Amino acid sequence: MSVLLNKKTRVIVQGITGKEGSFHAEQMIEYGTNVVGGVTPGKGGQKFGKVPVFDSVAEAVKKVKANASTIFVPPPLAADAIFEAVDAGIEVIVCITEGIPVLDMMKVKQYLKNYPKVVLIGPNCPGLLTPDEGKMGIIPGFIAKKGIVGIISRSGTLTYEAMDQLTKAKLGQTTCIGIGGDPIIGTQFIDAVKIFQKDSKTKGLVIIGEIGGDNETIAAEYIKKNYKKPVVGFIAGQTAPEGKRMGHAGAIISGGKGDAASKIKFMKKCGIVMVNSPSEIGETMKKLLKKK
Repeated sequence: MSVLLNKKTRVIVQGITGKEGSFHAEQMIEYGTNVVGGVTPGKGGQKFGKVPVFDSVAEAVKKVKANASTIFVPPPLAADAIFEAVDAGIEVIVCITEGIPVLDMMKVKQYLKNYPKVVLIGPNCPGLLTPDEGKMGIIPGFIAKKGIVGIISRSGTLTYEAMDQLTKAKLGQTTCIGIGGDPIIGTQFIDAVKIFQKDSKTKGLVIIGEIGGDNETIAAEYIKKNYKKPVVGFIAGQTAPEGKRMGHAGAIISGGKGDAASKIKFMKKCGIVMVNSPSEIGETMKKLLKKK
């Protein structure tokens, strides 16, 4: 079973006529995603292949009954694109854009408190993929295989590595969620864990975290008390020096907090099986599921 995204999800692409938006919209359509429209202000009435382009999200919702949106909009305008999607009634929003000002995301985060049903994935993320059903974002579909393990990851490339490992182990994936590596994002680890918890077809969970922040440990505490299925974890940035940002804007150890060693230790205490390398994810999960 899938979470958040399936064959029936009616997806639009905000920024569909831009360089990134057009390239990845084509990839999404090719994968089989139910893309029902695109949005670029001023280009309403045009077509992107067979897909209609609208001037606004509200128009797309009204005319093609869109209920999910993938955002490929430049950083200065991306927060407004999120606001527009929320106001139009879209409940699953994936924002791929990297480099959105932190102040803008603080405003988005505050605004979303008024819309508890809205799920925002990202920004600065690879997006969502449900094998053989659809993808919203930039995750390569050819490494995916329909299966029984959910993935939640802060890292794009490590999301792909985890998918590849699970595919090679013949376990496959239910849905893959790349939550993004910025300091302020929509869906956190704990939120994604709760989403997978409701899915009976997800038999195991892979959590890939990074240095910086405490989102992984908050989720681990929840898992210890509430999540009974096997969980495999990996933390990237184990050799990162304090005070130096590593890759993502949120991947920075500050004030002695958020380092890999302390996260790994705490997650182990919470019953998560931690691996030393992403290459161990598939076989480790396979062994845990056999025991289960």
